[in-house]
Amino acid sequence: MGCVSMKSVRVFAAVILVTSLFALDGTVGIHDPSTIIQCNGKYYTYGTGGSSLVSDDGWTWRRGTALPRRGLAPDVIHLGDRYFLYIAANSGPTKADVSLLTNKTLDPDSPDYKWEEGGVVASSDGVEDANAIDPGVLLDPTTKRLWLTYGSYFGYIRLVELDPKTGRRLNPKDTPRNIAINSEASDMIYHDGWYYLLVTHGSCCRGADSGYNIRVGRAKQVIGPFLDNMGIYMIQGGGKLFVGSAGRAIGPGHFGLLDLGDGVQKFSLHYEADLDRGGASVLDIRPLQWKDGWPLPGENAKEGTYEIESLRTGTSLELAVEGFPVGGRPVRRGPPPGGTPGAGAPPAPGGSGSGTGGGIFAGTGSPIPAQDVAQVSTKWPSGNIDVRMGNYMLQAQQKWTITPVLNAGGYPGSPYFKITIAGTDRALAATPEAELVALPAFTGAPEQLWRLDQLGDASWRIMPKSIPNSREQLALSAVGSSFATLAKFDPKSEKQCWLLKIP
Repeated sequence: MGCVSMKSVRVFAAVILVTSLFALDGTVGIHDPSTIIQCNGKYYTYGTGGSSLVSDDGWTWRRGTALPRRGLAPDVIHLGDRYFLYIAANSGPTKADVSLLTNKTLDPDSPDYKWEEGGVVASSDGVEDANAIDPGVLLDPTTKRLWLTYGSYFGYIRLVELDPKTGRRLNPKDTPRNIAINSEASDMIYHDGWYYLLVTHGSCCRGADSGYNIRVGRAKQVIGPFLDNMGIYMIQGGGKLFVGSAGRAIGPGHFGLLDLGDGVQKFSLHYEADLDRGGASVLDIRPLQWKDGWPLPGENAKEGTYEIESLRTGTSLELAVEGFPVGGRPVRRGPPPGGTPGAGAPPAPGGSGSGTGGGIFAGTGSPIPAQDVAQVSTKWPSGNIDVRMGNYMLQAQQKWTITPVLNAGGYPGSPYFKITIAGTDRALAATPEAELVALPAFTGAPEQLWRLDQLGDASWRIMPKSIPNSREQLALSAVGSSFATLAKFDPKSEKQCWLLKIP
């Protein structure tokens, strides 16, 4: 998904991120979260114990209204005019039921808010090699058939078909299909002709000692067989690693797809222990990437100083000012090419012996320091400055610092950012004409707040929070190799795809 091209294989190496993960803002404590779902512009997720979280923007979360059931690891989907929520409960070590709850809305303030019981859709009797918990639901986009996976380490992951009109079991007498083993918290997604089964391996519920990790296999049919990248069947314990513990976030589990449209996909999960939040189990949202037919976990944008390079043109965003070469303009050092090395030239600074020869190609013989932005910016206009594209030459007007803005809201997985010329307060902004300008200072206005979404090929979509006097959602776009503007995002084009590179 996103800006797919032959260049995309290089993007993974080009996008280098420099600080730790941002945690979501607000109240994010939850265990076994469901797939995040939208209702009337808000985001909802439900967890074990009937808990829920709600967010107005996907970034700042708060505690929501509890479900009428206190079951395990629910999942939820919106079909027609109803929300179908599946939630499990154990009545013995492996004796369990997955039950259906339905509602017209997820908004508890709506007069239509009322959870209704839909009955049991899957069960295990405590003897068979299955445990009917951890449901995951998929509406097949190619056939519009509805499927439910469920199961835990006490046996198989199983698949049954549901009625998309009622959410109930379509053929209750049909034997469930076994599709994986040695896992739990299963969820299935469809992408580019393949069905992907994401499951959680490892131990849970032990805080920072939990071994949870998410693994994946794929199949050409929804019923399997699912194989990993090494050709091992998931029914035999296979599964390609999707994401494991990293940094201070321990035990990722419970994958859920969040498709935001226009090729922008993210996924939700929880960590068994976030060490920065006292070891609590917490929700997270991250970009979803694809490479060689397999999903990869992306990273949300991080604070740092970057070159902002167009994937399409290879040129970089810069202030429209006269540039000054790093280290100064070339001067003759030593004889011209073909002359006698060292003739008539003093020793190179920091070097040894006589001059290096080569005329203007000789260099100084010592490392050249970075440009001092305070010095070169004295030649820049004091007011607004236009923004353009140019060949990257490590000059001060081409380095941008991306900084999260506190208390300015956000979007799924991330806060808004300000984008300023490194070492200054000159801020990138959208104009009422849907063009770009660098202002003398950042004020916090919506047109100076930027959303950065990592796309499926690891490039970035960069969008202002809003454009003055407009409701259009436009993205930073390269026009040729020398001009930048704002335009409607096209996921099939490279025009709005950008690389963030460390200068």
